[in-house]
Amino acid sequence: MQETLRDMLSAGSASAAALSAPGRAALTHGDLRRLIASTLDTLNAQGIGRNDRVAIVLANGPEMAACFIACASGVTSAPLNPAYRADEFEFYLSDLNAKALIVEQGSTSPAIDVATKLGVRLIDLIVPPGAAAGDFTLQARDGAASTPTANPGYAQPDDVSMVLHTSGTTSRPKIVPLSQRNLCASATSIRETLRFTATDCGLNIMPLFHIHGLIAGVLAPFSAGSQVFCTPGFNALKFFGWMDEAKPTWYTAVPTMHQAIVSRASKNAEIIARHPLRFLRSSSSSMPPQVIRELEDIFKAPLVEAYGMTEATHQMTANPLPPAARKPGTVGRAAGPEVAIMANDGSLLAAGETGEIVIRGPNVTAGYENNPRANAEAFTFGWFRTGDQGVMDAEGYVSITGRLKEIINRGGEKISPREVDEILMDHAAVAQVVCFGMPHPKLGEEVAAVVVLRDGQQASERELQEFVATRAADYKVPKKILFMDEIPKGATGKLQRIGLAQKLGLGAA
Repeated sequence: MQETLRDMLSAGSASAAALSAPGRAALTHGDLRRLIASTLDTLNAQGIGRNDRVAIVLANGPEMAACFIACASGVTSAPLNPAYRADEFEFYLSDLNAKALIVEQGSTSPAIDVATKLGVRLIDLIVPPGAAAGDFTLQARDGAASTPTANPGYAQPDDVSMVLHTSGTTSRPKIVPLSQRNLCASATSIRETLRFTATDCGLNIMPLFHIHGLIAGVLAPFSAGSQVFCTPGFNALKFFGWMDEAKPTWYTAVPTMHQAIVSRASKNAEIIARHPLRFLRSSSSSMPPQVIRELEDIFKAPLVEAYGMTEATHQMTANPLPPAARKPGTVGRAAGPEVAIMANDGSLLAAGETGEIVIRGPNVTAGYENNPRANAEAFTFGWFRTGDQGVMDAEGYVSITGRLKEIINRGGEKISPREVDEILMDHAAVAQVVCFGMPHPKLGEEVAAVVVLRDGQQASERELQEFVATRAADYKVPKKILFMDEIPKGATGKLQRIGLAQKLGLGAA
């Protein structure tokens, strides 16, 4: 198996398109390789070498994709959400011990003032007029002479290629270092799962500061010599126009994006027919089986639901492509690391028994940085504990029954919010739903839900409660249902059950 990005990115034909974008000429794989080499030369001359951290704060698009790939090939890339506020940038740049920050020339990001305050070197990314998608040059902002790095060139397999933080919904964000070997192992697994070839073109709508977009959206297809069409970020109104321009063979998204695409699909049937997809992919949170059916009917293509997390460099399991069986409601079979179900005492459980999903393999981080307590909790008997509760059937397909910390404990009765989600999704008026635990003075927690209704449809809280009561025990019926125009989401588009009650002001009073 290839263990460095340099080897992995040698697959694409020099003249074949690698990166494209709306209204831009494509950058070839040969040009991408030259861009990586020149970027590393520039960084090395600035005193930045292997394992030095370079934060990247760029808008979604081909330059972000190319800059990530170039940095990850020889230094340690640290992509950050450009929407962060100054306090957040100060936390992340300090926590990462960043040596430099790359921003687009002319950027007004609050990260710039923070970097100046912290003494982090500023490097401008400059896009020459008329440049192909993703092409750029780098220029140090201070212009001062630097001592070249003592660790130049391309990274080695065990060098840290990328650092990301966990989402930190329940605690202080943890640093996840990922090596060249981790990135290559994960990209290889995704490439094999999805059978990427040089003829594929992916329409990337995922944010490129998040593991899903970086690995599944960009690195895995590049490893097969494929093309990636990079959009400025998800926009349901522009999705089908981009589809017409890109002529993609696939795309990957989170469920909330897929649901927005479904809502506009009927008006864009001609475009869908013109550009038949080989498959669709969903990951980062669970996909209602009803929406899977709807998408497959609309696109006449299989939807592959995958399961991933930052600590696994994204993909852990995936439903396979036809002719193998896809099982809606499951996240498929092991697709990268080994996957097992573990009991509280550390023993591995048999098929059909419920426990914690655990993983091990070459795509799994060696451990959180500077956090021995978190590592002691996360690694047990050589396995990494995902924090997700699940069950594996006799054929190896995994069903997630709940996030262990998301499981609602109502006076000792344990409730999976996903179960209630799926019941509510069967109601004709419901477009989207997220259930979560809200504080209760006597029971500890009670079930609550946020519901988005379909256009032109109406339903009352009482009506939906009665609907759930016909399908589940009384203790599972949401005692509070809020109707909203959209589901509250985190920065990456993920549904976040943890902390949602607090965010919505649902206290224990």
